[in-house]
Amino acid sequence: MIDSNNPLSPHLQIYRWQISSLLSIAHRISGVINLLALSLIFFWLILLSLGESNYELFLLIINSFFGKFILIGFTWSMSFHLLSGLRHLFWDLGYGFEIKTANISGIVVIVSSLIMTIIFWLLARGFI
Repeated sequence: MIDSNNPLSPHLQIYRWQISSLLSIAHRISGVINLLALSLIFFWLILLSLGESNYELFLLIINSFFGKFILIGFTWSMSFHLLSGLRHLFWDLGYGFEIKTANISGIVVIVSSLIMTIIFWLLARGFI
């Protein structure tokens, strides 16, 4: 028997997204992106072992604007996943469950991952 008077819960028009749920989804997505980054590193090592001409093609692609964009994105993904993992570790230890603390730690993870990415690339380029 179908009862059409029962509400669907939680409905997408009613449910309000919180920063914790968005960061949880982003943590999972960044894990997949990190897997792609590791695949790129292994691809780089294989091309390095196959000879100079193959490696030069890889360098040409990775030194382009699109290649730099991908590398910076991978760097942010790694730093975000690391910091978000630390946040989950503190949760596993029983700290930071209060809504205000969880929201603040989420913002700290986002801002810190951006700062870590910028510092990493400034160090890599020799500006620091």
